[in-house]
Amino acid sequence: MERIAGFTIVATTVAVLAVLVATVVYALDKYSLKSPSGIAFSDFRGYEDWAVVSSARTDEVLKVIVANPTMTKAYKAGVPGNGQPFSDGSMIVKLQWKPKKSTEAPFVVDVPDVFTQAFVIEKDGKRFPKSGGWGYAVFNYEAASDQFTADPKSLSDCGHACHTAVKAKDYIFHPYQKR
Repeated sequence: MERIAGFTIVATTVAVLAVLVATVVYALDKYSLKSPSGIAFSDFRGYEDWAVVSSARTDEVLKVIVANPTMTKAYKAGVPGNGQPFSDGSMIVKLQWKPKKSTEAPFVVDVPDVFTQAFVIEKDGKRFPKSGGWGYAVFNYEAASDQFTADPKSLSDCGHACHTAVKAKDYIFHPYQKR
């Protein structure tokens, strides 16, 4: 009888530890994150393989802008230059890195160094009616821990306030670049 009780305690302990480990692993998954504005990182699952739309550089950041298939198709059809808006379901992600000078190239060139954040934008007129149908969020990346976190200032980040400057282009700065 003691043997069965001991086995039950061990089995219960192992089960509880397994649940705790699974919970911690899930919590570390970037796709479990949600921004203060309610945008889930999981909405952008697969962004790593989306088409490159454009790129940009500031003094502090190198950016690669990728779009989901819905938005890429709209770009190729001429949106927003043809006067049409992007449809609901359109999404882009600005992937941002700190730049560094290449030590390998035989010329001066900045290349991505440390990844810093994913700035996500999604079109959903029902969820975001006050911002032209677009929702914005920032997910910061910490290289030391290899973890993403939802930016607590995401609501006050550039987002819609910055994008009103391009309202005539359906609030999108970057055109689909010729290739």
